[in-house]
Formats: sequence, structure tokens, C-alpha cells
Amino acid sequence: MSDETGQAGGDAAAAGAAAQNQQAAPSMRIVAHFVRDLSFENVAATTGGTLAGRPEINVSVNLDAAPTGENRYTVGMKVNAKAEVEGNTRFIVELDYVGVFEIMNVPEEHVHPFLFIECPRQILPFARRVVADVTRDGGYPPLMLDNVDFASLYRQKLTEFQAQQAAGGNGQSADA
Repeated sequence: MSDETGQAGGDAAAAGAAAQNQQAAPSMRIVAHFVRDLSFENVAATTGGTLAGRPEINVSVNLDAAPTGENRYTVGMKVNAKAEVEGNTRFIVELDYVGVFEIMNVPEEHVHPFLFIECPRQILPFARRVVADVTRDGGYPPLMLDNVDFASLYRQKLTEFQAQQAAGGNGQSADA
């Protein structure tokens, strides 16, 4: 009987340790996500332009993030897309899509990359759907955004920022 009690106590201790490890694991929860701003300009329809020809579509994605409370952050994704045929604009889409995230148990030094890599990954499918729907509703084939490598984008922006800091630091020391 003491073996059973010892075993049960051991199982309870293991379960408690597993629960403690689970609580300490980094976690993210999407509290809300929404369209903050959306603009669709159907230039070809308003100017009587022709729809013939395959358009060249340029898409850019920009991110911003800000704390909104304890463990809560707002991450904004701005998507701009412009379709042109032979220099004539067919349509312009500007979308500002926002996610509100609760981030727990992430070390402070990892919060910034988490906000600019993992959070945008979570809201990209929703932004993609909005862009596809608005272009389709505007009379065009749906514009399906490609996947974005947010990790690569983050590294690129970080390298640019560090280069600017180095250039700014050298310029300041030269002036002083």
C-alpha cells in the first residue's frame, strides 16, 4: 500500500512540475484583430481606362508595434498594393490591419523580435483575405498576397538600423 501512495505522490509531483514548466513557457494570445483603415481606389474604372494587359503589381508591407498595457501590444501591418499596366494605374489598395496581442513569459530581450516576426505571421492571413476580397469586389481577380518572411525582414531592418546608428555615432563623434 505504501508503494501505491509513493507512486501517486510521485505522479502528483511530476504533474506539478509539468504544470510549472508549462506556465513558464512563452505564450501568445490574439486578443483582437481588425481593419484600422482600408482604402481601395479603382482608378481604371473612374478614368475609363482599359483593363487589357497583364498588370505589374507592386506590394509593400510595413510594420509597427506599441505596448498597450501590461503584457499587451498592438501590432500594425500596413499593406500597400498598386497595379499598373503600361504606366496607367488600375487600382491602389491601402490596408492598415491591426492585431492586439497578449504575450506572456517572453524574456524582455525577445519581445521586440517576437512583435515583429511572430505577431505579423498570425495576422497576415486575415490581411491577405481583406486584400483579396476588396480587389475581387472591385472587379479584378483577387490579389493574393504572398507569404512574407518576417524573420528575414526583421534581420534586414535591424541591420539597416545598426548601420544608421554606426553612421550617426561616427558623425556625432566627428562633430564633437
